[in-house]
Amino acid sequence: MADSHALAAQIEGQGLPVLVIHGWEISGAVEAHDLEPIFDNLNGYRRVYVDLPGMGKTPANGIKSLGDIFIQLSAFVEKHILPSRFVVTGSSCGAYFARAIAYKYAEVVDGLLLRVPLVEPENSKRDLDDFTPAIGDEKLLASLGDAEVEKLGDVPVQTSEYIDVFRRRLVDIVLPAVEASDSAVLGAIRNDPNLYRLSVGMHSTETPFLKPTLILTGRQDSVVGYRDSWPLLKAYPRASYVALDRADHGLPVDKHETNLFRALVANWLQRVEEARRHAG
Repeated sequence: MADSHALAAQIEGQGLPVLVIHGWEISGAVEAHDLEPIFDNLNGYRRVYVDLPGMGKTPANGIKSLGDIFIQLSAFVEKHILPSRFVVTGSSCGAYFARAIAYKYAEVVDGLLLRVPLVEPENSKRDLDDFTPAIGDEKLLASLGDAEVEKLGDVPVQTSEYIDVFRRRLVDIVLPAVEASDSAVLGAIRNDPNLYRLSVGMHSTETPFLKPTLILTGRQDSVVGYRDSWPLLKAYPRASYVALDRADHGLPVDKHETNLFRALVANWLQRVEEARRHAG
């Protein structure tokens, strides 16, 4: 009999498992869009783009909190990845889950990538600046019309070229995933600070994660910001921390961000392989 709480997943390649956990209200397909071009040039990695409950191709499965999602995610890891060693990547809320997975399975996790990580689940407690674009052009925005500006939201680089790419990514990749998510179930969780929080263990100064880590943030990120993730360095002694200027919560967008993103992820994978070769 099929497991009614099974998570859907897109799996690419063979080798060391790379568990990829997407952000809130999107899907593994969004992560694959950004990561697969990196792995096109690499061998030896089995990418597992999981869809969390209520998102992508996975039904809500009766979830009522982030804790419920973590239970189902852990069951997926134990059924489809263990006993293999693996690495974990996560974006936004997915990075929050990734930290918890890395802690729970620390003995077999060889690396951790946190992209625009959610650190403080409660909006009012996040250390955020008022949004200020890196490159602003009020005249250009005004020419787009109010409806278009509202749809685009905060645009960190207000040039025609950037906005064109930003719009295509939003319309072609992000919004279809958001619209396919179970907004009723997810909204009830997201709007309750007690439900939109994990109570499981994560690495800390007392129990650090000693494997190669990448923490990637955007200076113009008006959703989770970048300062809340800086203290994570105390818990991740092997972490590279990057706060990209002209980058928001949806990074990477244009070719400049994408080139940097791909180089940083490739460097992280190189550090993971180096550490694995020299493990005792």
